[in-house]
Amino acid sequence: MNENLIFIKLGGSLITDKDQPDTARPRVIHSLMEALQTLRETRPELQILLGHGSGSFGHAAAKRHHTQDGVKTSADWLGFAEVAQKARELNELVTNMAISVGMPVIVHRPSALVLAQNHQIIRWDTAGIKMTLDKGGVPLIYGDAVIDTELGGTILSTEELFVYLAATFKPSAMLISGIEAGVYSDYPANSEIAVNLSKYDNLHNLSLRGASAPDVTGGMLAKVKLLQSACQANPGMKAYIFSGMEPENFAKILAGHSIGTKIS
Repeated sequence: MNENLIFIKLGGSLITDKDQPDTARPRVIHSLMEALQTLRETRPELQILLGHGSGSFGHAAAKRHHTQDGVKTSADWLGFAEVAQKARELNELVTNMAISVGMPVIVHRPSALVLAQNHQIIRWDTAGIKMTLDKGGVPLIYGDAVIDTELGGTILSTEELFVYLAATFKPSAMLISGIEAGVYSDYPANSEIAVNLSKYDNLHNLSLRGASAPDVTGGMLAKVKLLQSACQANPGMKAYIFSGMEPENFAKILAGHSIGTKIS
């Protein structure tokens, strides 16, 4: 495990208004980038692999075209192209915000680099990501449309990409920030946070559901399952689900504060 490497996701619910198609939250994105750049400056030993969701950009288009289920017809491929374009549009905004605060992000676009088979990644040349990290840059990935040898095309979430990359890069932690304070144990009342989850916990004990806004990758339930599997496959790694609406939470979690939900 690389103690100095962390994966950070900026959730689609955080950086976009998921109830309004193609609606970003530029002020939120800028505040997040300022906080992460400050973290890099105060903790120069840290290596960060940054990812973000597609929110109301990619998810709305993907739901409209059913891209998650496969791509077969000419209309499907046009939809696939639209999903990839929408995801790229949000990514360009995130990239511009990062560079504006001095963060050297280098985009590694999944739609151009990843090959899947029945929704599972089978090929991804990650040498460029490794070099970006080694040279002091910040690799940036995002939930995207990818080519699939069985389905034609599909959608991979940032968490799915993180799980695959964790097997190679062995991060010490995954920080998954969204608009919610953590994983609620009493949905839909949303008054109690499940502070600690084991990688083996039975999720039937929690009132987890998918997202209410369009989210073709399964919402909170899918996120928790993926993070549990990542912790199982990478002993010692921890994952956190928490609110990014307070950008200082990133530094607080790394300093050992109990914020949101921890999976270990």
